[in-house]
Amino acid sequence: MKKILLTGGGTAGHVTPNIALIPYLKEAGFEIEYMGSYDGIEKTLIEQEGIPYVGISSGKLRRYLDLKNLSDPFRILKGLSEAKKYLKAHKPDIVFSKGGFVSVPVIFAASSLNIPIVIHESDLSPGLANKLSIPKANMVCYNFPETKKYLPADKSIHTGLPVRRELKQGDPHKGYAFCGFEEDKPLLMIIGGSLGAVKVNLAVRAALPELLATFHIAHICGAGKMDEEYQNIDGYHQFEYVSDELPDLFAAASVIVSRAGANVIYEIATLQKPSVLIPLGIDQSRGDQILNANSFKQRGFAEVLLEENLTKESLYNDVVEVYANRDSYIEAIKASEQNDSAQKVCDIICEVLGM
Repeated sequence: MKKILLTGGGTAGHVTPNIALIPYLKEAGFEIEYMGSYDGIEKTLIEQEGIPYVGISSGKLRRYLDLKNLSDPFRILKGLSEAKKYLKAHKPDIVFSKGGFVSVPVIFAASSLNIPIVIHESDLSPGLANKLSIPKANMVCYNFPETKKYLPADKSIHTGLPVRRELKQGDPHKGYAFCGFEEDKPLLMIIGGSLGAVKVNLAVRAALPELLATFHIAHICGAGKMDEEYQNIDGYHQFEYVSDELPDLFAAASVIVSRAGANVIYEIATLQKPSVLIPLGIDQSRGDQILNANSFKQRGFAEVLLEENLTKESLYNDVVEVYANRDSYIEAIKASEQNDSAQKVCDIICEVLGM
């Protein structure tokens, strides 16, 4: 049995594609272990999957002034030492990384021990952690066709993003029932991201009178972002977070409004759902969500509503337009063959090992 060490963390986006890969890796005969930070989100998510987990010291790689820039290099060096010690003792046959700052010492340790490395880049342009790690990799998988220009041609391959199997197994009737809705209107699903999105939430609630004339609305608004004033409105249901019932909500949804993180928009595309994407602005991020969203718009998968243009009127107009033209978005997604990405990545891991 071959042993694989998965790594990646800092946000759920660096973990959930690894989780999507786990059943495929098990079917391919791998023994699986995971290396992340001591107490990051990846620890909770991976332990829920029953995968052996080891934590290492980690420090964030920043491009801006911060006092932690003085101490974090020492944390990274400690993490490198811890990773190398673990790799020597446990001898994985290959390392697979989804990026995030915790992955860098793992990749450098594996490279120093001549352990093969496969990396996956989710965003259209590689983040700093993957930029540092890509030279050490045997193969780099990527999400967006446009990413090809940023990667070495001799060791990169377009795979799309591994998406959890269970997301494809939702029941639309259960989705409506979960919200307490009759199936007499199409369902509009709002996803604000893991922490919610205040501006999106405000615009949705301001547009409720107009939206509810056409749609039932399931609004995942983020922890602490529910508003009691809107608790008892017919056709509108707020959730801080949805876990087990998420596949059912996806299955029921006719249109989705979402942030434009790479993971969630590829989940939306895999499920062939028309969407309005509201990316984080460059004042809140490095601009990767804007690039992600524009790629989807150019391919005919979604419409893009920039946050600086977000009003109740612009939100309503875009949602109605996307719903009216939903068949064209669905056909564009179908033509792109957004399928079997997890199997493709698993096959590449096996090929690198000569399996």
